[in-house]
Amino acid sequence: MARLFALAMVLVLLVALDRGLVDADFYRDVDFVWGSQNSGIWNNGDSLALMLNNVSGCGMVTRNQYLFGSIEVQIKLVKANSAGTVIAYYVLSSTGEKHDEIDFEFLGNETGQPYIIHTNIFVQGVGNREEQFYPWFDPSTDFHNYTIHWNPSQVVWFVDGIPIRVFRNYESQGIPFPDQQAMRAYSSIWVADDWATRGGLVKVDWSCAPFVAYYEYLRLRACPWYGPTSTGQCAETTPANWWTRPGLETLDYQQQGRMNWVREKYMIYDYCKDEKRFNGVLPHECHLPKY
Repeated sequence: MARLFALAMVLVLLVALDRGLVDADFYRDVDFVWGSQNSGIWNNGDSLALMLNNVSGCGMVTRNQYLFGSIEVQIKLVKANSAGTVIAYYVLSSTGEKHDEIDFEFLGNETGQPYIIHTNIFVQGVGNREEQFYPWFDPSTDFHNYTIHWNPSQVVWFVDGIPIRVFRNYESQGIPFPDQQAMRAYSSIWVADDWATRGGLVKVDWSCAPFVAYYEYLRLRACPWYGPTSTGQCAETTPANWWTRPGLETLDYQQQGRMNWVREKYMIYDYCKDEKRFNGVLPHECHLPKY
């Protein structure tokens, strides 16, 4: 009886922990690192806006650090002419030379042209792994879910639950993987008209300002970082570490099919196909299975 009671208490604690991580809110869980005057939070902390004008953009960061799990949020991008602007949503270990980073960036458009979803991953300070996609919807007319999921086996970028990209753990092949450094989640809106729209040919039209991105329902379903001991604890296969459950080491067949559909129909750049950029010697991971 005592063992059953103890087990019940453990389950209650796990549920409470999971709710604490899932039910994040912008009041409690993020700080503004710059341009706070261009931000707004409402709806009991579930809704947020970041604004860019000709004075400043705006950026936020989670107060806690995490290693493994899912960071997700719903975003409605800037409407109409957003050329030259970038909305970034990413997790980052640090700003040092050896940092890890997993990126979603949304490159602004001229009116009537599609956004570009730009993705990248840095491990130990090395990036150059860009992949780009056109969305199969208008991301400025409604909210869409963008999720960064990573565990000891893989990093996956999801859009509305559909995987668009995978970066597998091939450390056994000598390819670094982001599994040692805790990361915070960031988002920002800023000017990048030297490269963001048509390679910098189209500049920001400030007559269209302010540019506003809206966010809802931040979810931090990830392992909190409390220090170096968390590296092993967050990777352990335990009931609390849902991201290590069997079956999550790779995409299932349905997910693979959906990802292949996105990549066949909407992918516009893949670093693994850019032989000219790498002088004919593609990065090693380009020759290994994605699944």
